Amino acid sequence: MIRGWWYRIMSATGAAAVAGLAVVLANQPSVQALVTTYVPLLWRLEPTVLSGAALQVATATSIVIIVGTLLPLFKPRPWRILDVVGFTQKRVVVAGLAIASLGYFNYSFRLPRTTLAVVIGLLLVVMPLWFLSIRTRTPSDTERAVVVGDDLPQIERIVSESDLPVVGYLCPPTAYEIHSAPASSDSDRAVPVPDGGQHIAGLSRLGGLSKLETTLIEADIDTVCLAFRTADRSEFFGTLDLCHKHGVDAKVHREYADDVLTASEDVELLAEVDVEPWDPQDYVFKRLFDVAFSGFGLLVLAPLVGVIAIAIKLDSPGPVFYTQDRTAAFGETFSVYKFRSMVTDAEAKTGAKISEEDAGAVDPRVTRVGRILRKTHMDEIPQLWSIFVGDMSVVGPRPERPEIDSDIQTNGIDWSQRWFIKPGLTGVAQINGATGHEPDQKLRYDITYIRNQSFTYDIMIVVRQLWMVFTDAVAVFLGKDPEAPQTDD
Repeated sequence: MIRGWWYRIMSATGAAAVAGLAVVLANQPSVQALVTTYVPLLWRLEPTVLSGAALQVATATSIVIIVGTLLPLFKPRPWRILDVVGFTQKRVVVAGLAIASLGYFNYSFRLPRTTLAVVIGLLLVVMPLWFLSIRTRTPSDTERAVVVGDDLPQIERIVSESDLPVVGYLCPPTAYEIHSAPASSDSDRAVPVPDGGQHIAGLSRLGGLSKLETTLIEADIDTVCLAFRTADRSEFFGTLDLCHKHGVDAKVHREYADDVLTASEDVELLAEVDVEPWDPQDYVFKRLFDVAFSGFGLLVLAPLVGVIAIAIKLDSPGPVFYTQDRTAAFGETFSVYKFRSMVTDAEAKTGAKISEEDAGAVDPRVTRVGRILRKTHMDEIPQLWSIFVGDMSVVGPRPERPEIDSDIQTNGIDWSQRWFIKPGLTGVAQINGATGHEPDQKLRYDITYIRNQSFTYDIMIVVRQLWMVFTDAVAVFLGKDPEAPQTDD
């Protein structure tokens, strides 16, 4: 099986060749006459054959568009057969729409409609076959796996219970607790090694986590099994990032799968970790929607932002905005902005460890303007900027403070599953009233979103959230006190 950069080169070159041959074949007079005569959907199309410079430019343009659309497939990844077929066909359809758009705008060397229809039909069959052929394992290929982590009992369990041909393991070079064998054993099964790591008898230790990328390349690794217990975010997500970068399958023992994102129907001994839960095509639509939504909101609400800023300054001394660090995707942090709704340095003045967002509307530290901002959700408006620059998304798990993330994780709740995607302004938890004070319930809603996320799902959540904001604002305008959840986390 072709790997690494050779796979990228071969897959891209082959895709370009398949696309070019499809255009040349579809441009043949006999093929055009055949499809316009016997294919019902193409009966009304006129046979159109290109030649000379028109054919050359149209072919080159089609190849560029098709290859560009298929870019994610040029990276070696452990996809299932049906995933490869489905994703390839989706990309071919997108490429067809892009080529058709050139014809709509009267591009000089556009591909005729009959030729385009035949090309797309051919590519829907041939292109998936091409990617499947270069992904197929040959009899001479041998699967190779490594275990990465700091939990020695878990490493031993994976090696002993699975059928994976494990070539060794990588353990962080830190003096972790030694895992000892039963008292009846003659010696410890795990002993320290000079660099501070651990060694398991009978299994090769390949080094620390810094050697993971080298190991993946030099040892031609197919699968990485995660066996972490006390790893920090950089170790855990750094490992997943390398797996994604090199197209290596990441797995975890099913009894330890609660700390990662896996397929809900995965019942194998080793569950596959979903290191990229978003379909790349849906991700593009999501990002475009984020930019359009936040940009439009910032433009339309600009006058209101000025009014709110003046009201905050007149109501109480202090800054207009409230800033706090929050946890982003893959455990990183970013600064989130809100309109200040409490007195300045509220925590320091009262000694209470309650942040601006945790205080209720009746808290004496909440200002008069702040109460209105909270009830109408207008204190969230500055977060549109975080969405516009890409720190947040419109829909996603609400970001928590890093210290609260750590506290929740310490209490046994597998909060890190939320870190697999970008945090959002709203989400399933928010439209169902779950707050940061109910981490178990909130986590269930967030995981539901992560597993079912799509662009259309986002639109449904946004519409419902906007309706909730509208009804709360109307209630405040009518002098009623809305029972809607306050800013929750």
